[in-house]
Amino acid sequence: MAELQRPTLCCCRKVLTVPGKSCEGGRSLAHCRLVDIASASNFHCFKLRHFHLDLHLNFAVKRITGWQVLELTPVQPGVQSLILDTHPSLLIHSVDCKVPGASGAPDVFLSLTYRVEPFTDYGSSLNITLPAAVIRPHRAFRVTVRYTTTDGPAIWWLDAELTCGQTRPLVFTQGHSVCNRSFFPCFDTPAVKSTYSATVRVPEGVTVLMSASRSAYSKQDRVFQFSMEYPVPAYLVALVAGDLQHADIGPRSRVWAEPCILTCAVSKLGGSVERWLNVAEGLFGPYVWGRYDLVFLPPSFPIVAMENPCLTFIISSILESQEFLLIDVIHEIAHGWFGNAVTNATWEEMWLSEGLATYAQRRITTEAYGEAFTCLETVFRLDALHRQMRLLGDNNPVSKLQAKFEPGVNPSSLMNLFTYEKGFCFVSYLSQLCGDIKRFDSFLRAYIEKFRFSSVIAQDLLDFFLGFFPELKEGCVAQREGLEFERWLNGCGPPLCEPDLSAGRTLTGPVQHLCDLWGNDAPDTQVISTFDLSSWSTFQTVLFLDRLLDRSPLSQEVMSLLSSCYAALLDDMNAEVQIRWLQIVVRNSFYPDLPRVRSFLHKHTSRMYTVPLYEDLCGGVMKCFAVEVFYQTQARLHPNLRRTLQQILFQTSALNTSTAPSLMASAPSAPSSPTDPPPNGTIALRDVNVSA
Repeated sequence: MAELQRPTLCCCRKVLTVPGKSCEGGRSLAHCRLVDIASASNFHCFKLRHFHLDLHLNFAVKRITGWQVLELTPVQPGVQSLILDTHPSLLIHSVDCKVPGASGAPDVFLSLTYRVEPFTDYGSSLNITLPAAVIRPHRAFRVTVRYTTTDGPAIWWLDAELTCGQTRPLVFTQGHSVCNRSFFPCFDTPAVKSTYSATVRVPEGVTVLMSASRSAYSKQDRVFQFSMEYPVPAYLVALVAGDLQHADIGPRSRVWAEPCILTCAVSKLGGSVERWLNVAEGLFGPYVWGRYDLVFLPPSFPIVAMENPCLTFIISSILESQEFLLIDVIHEIAHGWFGNAVTNATWEEMWLSEGLATYAQRRITTEAYGEAFTCLETVFRLDALHRQMRLLGDNNPVSKLQAKFEPGVNPSSLMNLFTYEKGFCFVSYLSQLCGDIKRFDSFLRAYIEKFRFSSVIAQDLLDFFLGFFPELKEGCVAQREGLEFERWLNGCGPPLCEPDLSAGRTLTGPVQHLCDLWGNDAPDTQVISTFDLSSWSTFQTVLFLDRLLDRSPLSQEVMSLLSSCYAALLDDMNAEVQIRWLQIVVRNSFYPDLPRVRSFLHKHTSRMYTVPLYEDLCGGVMKCFAVEVFYQTQARLHPNLRRTLQQILFQTSALNTSTAPSLMASAPSAPSSPTDPPPNGTIALRDVNVSA
C-alpha cells in the first residue's frame, strides 16, 4: 500500500518516531519526536520499566495520600528533566530519586527540584530536574513522588446513599482516556506500557480491587497488595474500594458487587463467561491475563463498561437488560486481545482498539449464538451510526478513523460510534478481502502474537496484513478504487462498505414490516395486533423503537395508538427498551405518558439513561417538567451528573447547536472528562459499547 504519512514506532516499540529516519539503537528511525499531543510528558526520553503505588484511602475527607516509585532508564543522551503528566487536583509534596552506586558503592538518594505547569484544561505537567548523576543513558534510576489527590477526573467518591446498598461509601477510578494523570503522575499515553504494583491501605470493612492480581492481604493492618506482571498503559490502571463481596462463576472468573446485587449479577451471568472466554481463545489465541473478573458498580459509573485487565468494571444498571449485558461483557472480553494486549499507540487511532474489539466481539457472538443474532445486533448499531451521520453531515472530521487532534482537544471527544462501527466495517472489509473468515482468524492470531504487549498504529496493522497475505499485496488491494486503505482511514463520512447482514433478516424483517405498518397514514391495527412484541428479543424491540423515533414527529393520533398498543407492555420491559419509548413520548410531546417519564427518572440515576431524556425534554417544550423532576431527584444523583443536568437545564442555548462536535482547535472545547456533558447531537453512551 502507499505509505501513510503518519509516525511509526521504533525498534523497541516504545517510542514514536518520524518515518524514514534511523533510531538511537542503530536499526532504523533515528530522530524520535513526541507525537502524542494529549501528553505533556517526555516519554520518548525514557524507558519505564515498572512503577509502584503506595496509597492510603481516606473516605472521611475523600482523599488519597501516598507515593509513587518509577523505575526509569534514559534512552537518549542529554536528558536534563523528567516530565510527567499530572492534574491540578493532584498536589505534589516532594520528589526524590535513588541512584545505584557504581562498583558496589552504596545507593545515592537525592532530593529533586520540580515545578508544575499548566498544559490543557484536562491536565498539567510535572517537570522534574534531573542531576547529572542520574542522566546516564541506559542506566536505571528510581524517582519517588509523594502526593495527595482528591476528586479529580479519574477518582469518583460515592457517599453511602449513592451506592446500590446505601450503607457504606465507595470509591472507584476511571482512567480512559487521559484521566489517570489525576490519579498518579505518569506518562499518560497509550504508547508507553509497563508493569506495576500497588499497596493500598483502607479502613475497616473496605475491600480493595485493582486491575491486577492480588498478591497479598493483611486483615489486621487492612493492607491490600497487587501486582500486574504484564506491561499495560497508564489508562488501564484502575482501583475500586468499598463494601464488595464475590462469588465464583467459573474456573478463572468471579463476580464482585455490593451484597444487595451480587445474587442478581451471578444469576445473570451463570457459567456464560467461561464459555465466552473459551470461544475467544479458539479464535484469537490464549487469554494472557490469568483471571477475568467483573465488578458491578453503582449507577454513578460514568460509562457502561471498562476493560481494565483482570477486572472489567461494569455499570449495575445493565443488569436489567440481559442481551445488552451479554454484548457488553463479550466486548470487554474481546479487549483482552484488542486494546489491552495490543494497544493503539495514540488516541488519534482509537479505532485500532475499539474497531478490532467490536469485530472480535461479533466473531465470538456468531460462534456462540449464531449469525442471525450477530447480524441483528450489528444492524441495530449501524442504524445508530447512520443516524449520527445524518446529524453530523458527511464532511465532519469526527467521522474519520484516523483523527487528527489539535492541541488542547481532549481525546475523550473521539468516543463516538465511528470509532466502533466504522472501525468494525473496515476490519470486516479486510476479512472479506481474504475470502475466508477462518483465514482472517488466523491473521488476527498472528497479529496478536507478533505485537502482544506493544502499542501500534494503523501502518503496523496494515503492513502486517499485506505481509500475511502476499497475494493481496500483489493484487494492490490497498489501492482498489473507491476502497483505498488511505480513504478508509482519512476520509470523512460513512463506511465505504458494510458487511452482508442478510443472515439476520429472519429477525430484522418483522421489525421493518411493523415499522412500515406504523408509517401508513392510517395504521391497520388489526394487522399490527398480529405482532407480539413480548416474544421479541430486546434487540428487535429497541430496533423497532429506534426506527419509530427516526420517523418523529408523529401525529398525536398515531401516538395515541402506539401508547394504547405498547405502553403498558413496555412498562414491564428493561430500561433499554423503556428509555426509547419515553424518548418517542418526549420528542412527540405526548403528554398522557409523561407520568411514565417521571417514574423512570425517579427510578434511574444512571448517566446513560438520564442525560438523553433530559436533553430531549429541554430540546422541546417540556423544560419546566424537566426542572421539576430534577429538583425532586437531585439528592440521589452523583454531583458530577447533577452538574451535567444543571448545564442541560439552565444552559440549553449553549448546547442547542446545529453544528456537530469537531476535533479541530477552532471547535468548541471537547468534554474534559466523563463528568462533563457531551455536545448536543452526540450519540448517547448507551448507544455505544463504551469502553471508556
